[in-house]
Amino acid sequence: MVTAGALHAGSRVLLPIRRTFSTPWSHVRSHLHSTKPSSAPLPPPPRPPPSSHAASTRFTAAPTRRSGSIGSGVVTWYLGSIEARPLLTKSITAAAIYTVADLTSQMITLPPEESLDLIRTLRMASYGMLFSGPSLHYWFNFISKVVPKRDVVSTFKKMFLGQAVYGPIINCIFFSYNAGLQGETIPEIIARLKRDIIPTIKNGLIYWPLCDFITFKFIPVHLQPLVSNSFAFLWTIYLTYMAGLKKPGMEVIMSS
Repeated sequence: MVTAGALHAGSRVLLPIRRTFSTPWSHVRSHLHSTKPSSAPLPPPPRPPPSSHAASTRFTAAPTRRSGSIGSGVVTWYLGSIEARPLLTKSITAAAIYTVADLTSQMITLPPEESLDLIRTLRMASYGMLFSGPSLHYWFNFISKVVPKRDVVSTFKKMFLGQAVYGPIINCIFFSYNAGLQGETIPEIIARLKRDIIPTIKNGLIYWPLCDFITFKFIPVHLQPLVSNSFAFLWTIYLTYMAGLKKPGMEVIMSS
């Protein structure tokens, strides 16, 4: 049985041949299929180089963080020292403040041709170490027990006690100690007190009330000597200037 459409040629069966004709668009279609992009993902584009601002920020951020950690470490160490050795820490702090304040006072008041008086600076540092630091430590502890509250009325009470009791006493000690180390006699020391103590107290009434209000109202007791010493920097410049004045003349001594 022969399939339909077959041709006979002798004893052989000839099957029809299907011819395919190519059109002009077939080459275009084959070219498009061959150039079709693959489905594999393309590599990411290269990253642009960092700008100078970003680089500088990256390189300066580490020192800033390091300096901040150093500063916080110093504060933590100081607060720990106040808790562990309060009297010694406050005394050394007062000595350092009096040292810097006296050097600043000399640089402001001395003529350019004169050199610094380091013996005077040593006297001021010893006063801060032996008198100012310890007295502030005990005074603030005492005043916090006498007037424990921190309201406005209690703060003004503390300010009044400071100006009426602590201020005159410590100023007299300051001038007497400094004059005694300079070799002045008792009449000379008394004459110096008569000349210098009243102006010092008057100027203290102008400078210290606001400082005392901030200290007593907002600062914890164990940090009050530190804050008071910080306020005392400018005041100490004035005190060391007053202490550096020449001793009173003979007429003042004789009148006393």
